[in-house]
Amino acid sequence: MITIYTIGFTKKSAEKFFDLLEKNDVQTIFDVRLNNSTQLAGFSKGRDLEYFLRKILSVKYIHDTNFSPTKEILDNYKKKKIDWEKYEEEFNKLLVERNIDNYIKVNLKNKLNKICFLCSEDSAEHCHRRLVAEYVRNTLKNEKINIIHI
Repeated sequence: MITIYTIGFTKKSAEKFFDLLEKNDVQTIFDVRLNNSTQLAGFSKGRDLEYFLRKILSVKYIHDTNFSPTKEILDNYKKKKIDWEKYEEEFNKLLVERNIDNYIKVNLKNKLNKICFLCSEDSAEHCHRRLVAEYVRNTLKNEKINIIHI
């Protein structure tokens, strides 16, 4: 059984964030944010987060925008030009266009257990990190993959 986690940093203190990762024995943070260096990111700013993860928990950090929405898709959703259903449709289409299936099979398949997809949204319900985790599970249909949103 492979366990994949997702987490958002919004509305979480650094203490709660790192405690959740430790409690769930997360081994790798896979940052799927389009922009991981904004001032709003606080303790989860890319380079700072990579340092904290390594020093506090010995957790690996990967940032890959191939798993992020385009600025256009993200802006259209934030500005309410498209609803969540349309966002999901466009984002999943984008993953297909980027040939993410192949990337998952070649580069991630053996590194998935205890990986945690990171984004900013507090809840995974309307966040593309959930879509990424589900896409991974659908790509690797023969694997038993459990997704947990922490």
